[in-house]
Amino acid sequence: MNKGYKVQIFPNEEQKKLMFKSFGCSRFAYNWALNKQQENYKNSGKFINDGTLRKEFTQLKKQEDFKWLSEVNNNVTKQAIKDLCKAYKAFFKGNNRYPNYKSKKKSKQSFYNDIYKIKFDGYRVKLETIGWIDMAEDRIPKDCKYQNPRISFDGINFWLSISCVTEESTINNPNKTEPIGIDLGIKTLMVCSNGMNFKRVKMKKQNKKLRRFQRRASRYYDRMMKTKSSIKSKNLQKLEALILKHYKKIRNVRINNIHQATIKLIKLNPSTIVIEDLNVKGMMKNKYLSKAVVDCAFYEIRRQLEYKCKWNNIKLIIADRWYPSSKLCSCCGNKKTKLSLSERTYICECCGTIIDRDYNASLNLKNLAYN
Repeated sequence: MNKGYKVQIFPNEEQKKLMFKSFGCSRFAYNWALNKQQENYKNSGKFINDGTLRKEFTQLKKQEDFKWLSEVNNNVTKQAIKDLCKAYKAFFKGNNRYPNYKSKKKSKQSFYNDIYKIKFDGYRVKLETIGWIDMAEDRIPKDCKYQNPRISFDGINFWLSISCVTEESTINNPNKTEPIGIDLGIKTLMVCSNGMNFKRVKMKKQNKKLRRFQRRASRYYDRMMKTKSSIKSKNLQKLEALILKHYKKIRNVRINNIHQATIKLIKLNPSTIVIEDLNVKGMMKNKYLSKAVVDCAFYEIRRQLEYKCKWNNIKLIIADRWYPSSKLCSCCGNKKTKLSLSERTYICECCGTIIDRDYNASLNLKNLAYN
């Protein structure tokens, strides 16, 4: 089984300097490789594989102007070139968007560490060139195969992400309960066919506080524009860090709420879980609902259910986007031709059933498990 782990790490000041150098060198190597591929494409050349680019990059590091690239580990730049070649090839296969140049301000800051050089000892991890660093948790397996270790910085904290391949099999509990249909919505985040309901976290106060911080920062930016200065004051830097922390807090509260909801459903050990495939991009176009849709994080619900069901040997069914779960009567199967969003109670014209609209949809989704 392949499991991913993300743990906060606490480097000292010297290690932070090395990490920031590694971020910069990784970004430079990625952009350099992208530039080479673009020039080659304009000249009607064939795709340059990463081995050829790495050899050319090694010669570049020997030049006097680029000796600073040798201050970090060789695997940092080598993997950055590999990542670019993989992304560039994926674009021409139609599997990805065209790779963009990495920006110091906007792009995610991360670099690769060799899988054979990384070591764990309790609450410590040893990274190549950087040395031993304290970790927040001791939950990464020791006797397993590691894949793609990455060190990243989110503007506040440093993180270690790693994938572990273990021989641990999926949990096979034979005492399965009946299937569960889940109707995702905005008013109630998840309405389940077994009667369980989960509300979404309303971030009204937090968003109001965030807007207040952003307005304060905007006044600083206006002042910089008037004076034509590009140097940020210390107060502005503190305010930007505060905004970043607030964004992170909002995101963590939202994801934690979804984790608590999905784990409760998984612990029931149903044979099947059925959810719907929502057109989130289309829902975001509605200016009255877009903020609420963001708070719901529908893709995160689906992502968590996918891997948690896999780990616990539960079948997950994704209902077709056009399946009329809200329009069908869960009792007799009659389908309504029209059903507006304002109708919160489903009234069947054939059998006379009166039922909550979302609960009716969850029962219809549950019935898909028996088909």
